Amino acid sequence: MKTLISALALTAAAAAFATPAAAQSKGDFTLGIGIANVNPKSDNGTLAGAKVTIDDNTQLSLTGEYFVMDNVGIELLAATPFSHDIKLGGTYAGKTKQLPPTLSLNYHFPTASNFKPFLGIGVNYTTFFDEESPLGKLRLEDSWGVALNAGADWMISDAGAIRFDVRYIKISTDAKLDGAKIGTADIDPVVVGLGYVHRF
Repeated sequence: MKTLISALALTAAAAAFATPAAAQSKGDFTLGIGIANVNPKSDNGTLAGAKVTIDDNTQLSLTGEYFVMDNVGIELLAATPFSHDIKLGGTYAGKTKQLPPTLSLNYHFPTASNFKPFLGIGVNYTTFFDEESPLGKLRLEDSWGVALNAGADWMISDAGAIRFDVRYIKISTDAKLDGAKIGTADIDPVVVGLGYVHRF
């Protein structure tokens, strides 16, 4: 969360000193491809009376954004499945895969330079699947939560840009083992992405 707050502050500062100019126009559409690292927070709660730890994972990310008005876009984030090991009290207890599609409303600050920052807010839906555990049949419930986004594009051509962004996503899941609830895991990751975005 501290990383996101720092990114928001830097983005706002950059926008404050920028000279206004259209960054994106109504009707524009962008596609992006890159990598994203999902890094759960350090305290993930308690399952079956033991402290749970969920590790990070990096996967291919895809974005599509349509501009409903100048500088304002609706973005869908998708990715290949993330895989996470789960530990209870420091001991391996299982693993899961998840997909976290996220729909956001982004504001791209107009600037007269190649540096174009943006902020966004949206909703995340995370679905868990392929759960495995040596302790029994593990099931993680799907999650809905708020998503915050801060980033910037560095234009390398009239239509292409290198994008860096940081997201905070609220993800909580109820865990069941052999059908019995054993607790709630609060994942709440910071997601760091780097990729290429092309405007059409």
